[in-house]
Amino acid sequence: MIPLFVTGFIQIRFLDILDVLLVAVLFYQLYILIRGTGAMNIFLGILSIYVIWWLVRIFEMELLTAILGQFISVGVLALIIVFQPEIRKFLLVLGKRSFINRGSRDFFKGLWATEHEDDLNIPPIVNALESFSEQKTGALVVITRRNELESFLETGQKMDAQISEQLLGSIFYGNSPLHDGAVIITNNRIRAARCVLPVSEVKRFPVSLGLRHRAALGVTEQSDAIALVVSEQTGKISWCMAGEIRRNIKPLQLKELLAKELLSDKDQEKEQKQKWSLITVFRKRKKTNDTTG
Repeated sequence: MIPLFVTGFIQIRFLDILDVLLVAVLFYQLYILIRGTGAMNIFLGILSIYVIWWLVRIFEMELLTAILGQFISVGVLALIIVFQPEIRKFLLVLGKRSFINRGSRDFFKGLWATEHEDDLNIPPIVNALESFSEQKTGALVVITRRNELESFLETGQKMDAQISEQLLGSIFYGNSPLHDGAVIITNNRIRAARCVLPVSEVKRFPVSLGLRHRAALGVTEQSDAIALVVSEQTGKISWCMAGEIRRNIKPLQLKELLAKELLSDKDQEKEQKQKWSLITVFRKRKKTNDTTG
């Protein structure tokens, strides 16, 4: 095949560029599946072990090389076992007809996105939970961050509605068919209700807390989401994040916590965008200097 262009001794074909783009899309989809979950930490841990094994081989540390070598030799099998849920989820997504269109659209949208999604409308959520607390109405609200909890959305009733105190009240009303389960909020929209969440298996769990609190703790153990719970017995509001639970949260305190956590997410994304913009400017200047010099 005729090369697309030649740089020195390297011939770059059109198929080479296509190959790189396809690999980039594949890795981006894998990142979407594991971002904000415990799988990301596991992946970094496995990568660290591989780097350590590579270093001990260079320094000829035979004992550590032999021990880590046994782990590396079964690395592929270990990855399949550890990431079994994520691999299954990826294959399910791959089997959908709209995967290629949706995947490429999300990939390029992520490359050129300049504005963050709409800020979370915090007051309706806090007001609704305060009302539930006064009436002792049980409720479970999950606010996603980087991980949008697509697998849990499939277990509930999809809605894609605007956040409002009245809508949340009607969902968790005692006679409502949607009250039993969790409401998942993503990008300032109520994505689904009556969602089934994984239950935490922590042994030292307060006896006074029920299954709703265990589900809230469970979803934060497996993702970076924030879960808010209102107890049906006491009416107290609880805050769950990163596998930890804080009980008896007041409405004003809840509003401050939500603003603080979500603001920190936006600051991190802005800082990341600023870094990339600085890198781009530096590369352009360097390229200009090289051509003029």
